[in-house]
Amino acid sequence: MSPPQASRAWGMQFILATIVIDAMGFGIVIPVFPNLLRLIGHFDTSHATLFGGYLSELYAVFQFIFGIVMGNLSDRFGRRPVILGAMAGFAINFLLMARARNLVWLFVGQASAGIFGGTQGPAQSALADITEDTDRARVFGYVGAAFGIGFVIGPALGGVLGALGPRIPFYASSGLCTLNFLYGLLFFPETLAQKNRRRFDWRRANPLGALLNARHLQGVAMLSLVLLLWQIASLVYPMTWTYYLISAYHVSSAVIGLSFAGFGSAFAMVQIFLTGKVVRRYGERDTAKIGLACAIWTFAVFSIAPFNPWLLLLALPTMPISFTQAALSAMFSRRATPATQGEMQGFTASVMAVGSIIAPLIFNPVLSHFTDSRTPVHLPGASFMAATLFALAALGTLMLTPRAQDNEAEESAVAATAGSG
Repeated sequence: MSPPQASRAWGMQFILATIVIDAMGFGIVIPVFPNLLRLIGHFDTSHATLFGGYLSELYAVFQFIFGIVMGNLSDRFGRRPVILGAMAGFAINFLLMARARNLVWLFVGQASAGIFGGTQGPAQSALADITEDTDRARVFGYVGAAFGIGFVIGPALGGVLGALGPRIPFYASSGLCTLNFLYGLLFFPETLAQKNRRRFDWRRANPLGALLNARHLQGVAMLSLVLLLWQIASLVYPMTWTYYLISAYHVSSAVIGLSFAGFGSAFAMVQIFLTGKVVRRYGERDTAKIGLACAIWTFAVFSIAPFNPWLLLLALPTMPISFTQAALSAMFSRRATPATQGEMQGFTASVMAVGSIIAPLIFNPVLSHFTDSRTPVHLPGASFMAATLFALAALGTLMLTPRAQDNEAEESAVAATAGSG
């Protein structure tokens, strides 16, 4: 293996390992977060749901602010220092939350996590640096698979560790982030060549500046709206799944952890074995449509499943079929140059952060209201009803989004693939 090939291999392995460990770190704490909120804030489940939404909101606001900043910093100084710095920050942050004695420290921890969470753009940019345009949808599918694998291990481990106390999983997350930082320090090479770096400019290092700078690219505004609507819809899982299961089925933290593990396993298999094939067969745009259609069906079933748990069986086959994120990421990546890849990925991370700001304002209050002991109608599936509407809006917007020249090139490649098959 030549040095450049070896560098690409190490770079891809570290980024995918980082995503796995990040997902594990966050997944470990998901089953016990409601219990920690109830312990510190002396809440019932309904109020814990509401405050869980507030914490998610704070995380999203800081990720929105710093997503573009991190992307632009990585375009100037390289991917390696930005990503490694965030890993060290995450390790300290989880330790801080493990030691929290009141809600103030939980809010401080979530704000810090939002800052370091802005490295999603640099991480995906590192993959784009070492990947050919035509192969990016498949590689971004591996990102989804890595996330799914992390969610196989993380929540299951969190459910087990949670039996020892709601703070133990946070210590475990801190340890995982520390190990990942050391791994990257030793093995992660820089992926951005010096010739492709550009000057840092605060006028572009913010979501509005990035949008204005990208406005001349065909379809970016509409595509951003698709991504925003999809991000809102997809966040119904991390925002409310734990509270949904508790309210609808009264399950334990161990069962919640296993449910995440089961979904993560299926999701990872789909991303590894299906996403690339579907993109090659149908193209990025139509692949995104397929993913949205499956999500709409799944959300709709979960909306009514609390009335008859057997209905869950109708949603299980389509729940892990989520091609949308990988396909949209590839479509955005095609619209960037090597010198602006970090900015573009940082921009998409900020768009997703806007969705993360909006989602808790909708899903958590809706679920809290319809599961409160005083509500006239007990409706644990209310948040999934809202998610169905957002996914429908995303599909409709994608169908109206104009095709860019890069999509024409993609269609030619798809036709050639189909012809040779």
